[in-house]
Amino acid sequence: MTSRGWTGTRAELIIMTILESLGKINGQDFIYQGRGGGIAFKFIDPPDLAINVMGFMQDYAEGIANSGIASLLRQQLRGLGVNLIFIDEVDLQDNPEYYVREALEYRDHSRLGDR
Repeated sequence: MTSRGWTGTRAELIIMTILESLGKINGQDFIYQGRGGGIAFKFIDPPDLAINVMGFMQDYAEGIANSGIASLLRQQLRGLGVNLIFIDEVDLQDNPEYYVREALEYRDHSRLGDR
């Protein structure tokens, strides 16, 4: 995946690139929806997984409202049998492949994670 023509965030592009390097195919293993879809990555295989990015400035710095919405979205999806895993944007700068692999194993290291 290249950034040419990409309409999502830089963090979402990083995740997309790593998913593809791990052999995941958009449209077959997951569907990239971007923020407009409520969640960025909804998985077909496995069907109970979704991944979203939490940006430090956009989601955390703007306070309780955005993190509260994210928690509510997680609860709603959990009620539908889907595990929403967040990856903090700052973590993608340090070791992106590690955090994507962890998300694929249903491990959430974000500030909103179930620790």
